[in-house]
Amino acid sequence: MSITELIKAAADEVWRPSMYQQMFGGTAELIAEDGQQPRVHSDDGEALCCGTFGELLQGQLPIGSVPRDHHFLITMPIALFARAYFMPIACARSVTVYPAHKVKAKRLAENLVIALGVSGGILFLQSEIPEGKGLASSSADLVATARSIARCFRRRVQTSLIEKLMAEIEPSDGVMYPGVVAYQQRTCSLLSFLGQMPPLAIVGIDEGGTVETVDYDKRRGEISASHRAEYQHLLDRARIAIPRGDTATIGRIATASALLHQERAPKEHLNSMLKASEATGALGVIVAHSGTMIGILLDRTAADFPRKLRSVLSHVSPFDNSPRVCLTGCG
Repeated sequence: MSITELIKAAADEVWRPSMYQQMFGGTAELIAEDGQQPRVHSDDGEALCCGTFGELLQGQLPIGSVPRDHHFLITMPIALFARAYFMPIACARSVTVYPAHKVKAKRLAENLVIALGVSGGILFLQSEIPEGKGLASSSADLVATARSIARCFRRRVQTSLIEKLMAEIEPSDGVMYPGVVAYQQRTCSLLSFLGQMPPLAIVGIDEGGTVETVDYDKRRGEISASHRAEYQHLLDRARIAIPRGDTATIGRIATASALLHQERAPKEHLNSMLKASEATGALGVIVAHSGTMIGILLDRTAADFPRKLRSVLSHVSPFDNSPRVCLTGCG
């Protein structure tokens, strides 16, 4: 699918707020839309970016099968958003960020305004995405920040520049792209568009604590050739299942990835969640591979979805008395 087709497919009531603010075009140079010096539009400095519920799939591909880095993931975009608002200040060189602990967004903002040759200012961030849970809170902050600055100065910025700036900060999810993507998180490089995720619900529980992306990535070791081949097989299946909206296969891929990852970053409640998924006839489980969340996948288009949702909520309540229900896809 082309970028235009993906944006069109994603433009529903849930996703439209972030899609119409997509400012990362395919232009060859960083220029103002009219080819002149950028003009400030202070009412256009607001932008959004969605999070992702962990990853549908995350692992390592066979050596030499892809350029640059063999570590990859497949996104699971959800309707939780980070919001950024940039207010420029004439002649300012730095960027002040609120809240102040969003130091990664501050770094990206300052590097981006330098790259664009525009003034610094004040960046306000607000997010629905909990931090340190594996839901791409940092990546969403960074992308929303970049979109906000791009909108403020009416710039069309190459995605490759944003990815370069993000790669200098931390491994990142592919949430700057619409739809579902296979993504090399360490190098911040797109492998391929996979399509639009069908309408799913994820009933997620939090095992507690937080995970810092950079620290986690440093701890990850290499895996066997047989496991690499298995990840390649799962990626190949995802390339077929997602465009087809094959929810059963999507659930099996997510479950397989959760099980493969268990030996490297074990989830305490994974077996219990697997049993709950089987008992309720759900599609399978999904995990935040570098986070603290585990979810059970449900098809929102199924006739018995309300009953299954109530059943899943009942089954997971002993592990988390306030589970989070996240939505993917359209509607």
